[in-house]
Amino acid sequence: MTSAAPQDLVVTQATLADWPVISGWAAAEGWNPGLSDGPAFFAQDPEGFFLGRIDGEPVSAISVVNHGPDYAFLGCYLVRPDQRGRGHGLTTWKTALAHAGERTVGLDGVVAQQDNYRESGFELAYRTVRFTGTAPRGEAPAGIRPAGPADLAAITAYDSACSPADRPRFLAEWLTGPGHHALVRHDGGRLTGYGVIRPGHDTLRIGPLFADTADDARALFTALTADVAGREVAIDVPEPHTAGVALAEEAGLRPSFETARMYTGPVREYARERVFGVATLELG
Repeated sequence: MTSAAPQDLVVTQATLADWPVISGWAAAEGWNPGLSDGPAFFAQDPEGFFLGRIDGEPVSAISVVNHGPDYAFLGCYLVRPDQRGRGHGLTTWKTALAHAGERTVGLDGVVAQQDNYRESGFELAYRTVRFTGTAPRGEAPAGIRPAGPADLAAITAYDSACSPADRPRFLAEWLTGPGHHALVRHDGGRLTGYGVIRPGHDTLRIGPLFADTADDARALFTALTADVAGREVAIDVPEPHTAGVALAEEAGLRPSFETARMYTGPVREYARERVFGVATLELG
């Protein structure tokens, strides 16, 4: 897929080798991407990332990652600061959005872009708030252990119940990426939640944090942060999830950033009450 635009902008699919450019721009915007996000992102849909270039130099980026036949997620919408206001972002957007076909598209939009997204057919579902602060001191509760290969099938099924679409290829990389630490909680032989903490550019990032109950989520949060007490952590919590907001506040974290979850159409039902923290704002 290729598109030309004013001033000879050429939009083509990006590769994993281009990820440092995209993540570097995201970091400069204060989005704090994870240091090892790229392989997991591209594993889900290697054809879902795009760069706009002028004379071979990257000036714009976007991702439209297909999660299945009915759902896609848009993220990484960026234009280099010195190239803004010239139509490059819109051209990159239109070229990439075609990759979704007839799928419902979701995104987590920053405040400055939400009106533009509405004009493009996206409707507000809810706000997501990033809570940031110093990880509290605590000891990992009983019943929690590191996730292993034998847990992948159960985690994948649990994640699917907590998400608008299945994402097995993403998860297989996300759980084992460099610096990623994944934990599971069980009640007898039944999985009651899982969580991941990973290094970001500015702070450690927690996500996802999916759990049956607030007690399960609190136990997982405590275990995820037990070895990083005193370091800065961040978690993205859907604002309507009052128990998730309360958990972040109880841990001493405070709002630092917000986005809006928006969709172009309906999405399948999922267990929103289990979503105490989303995996990533770039892929949902």
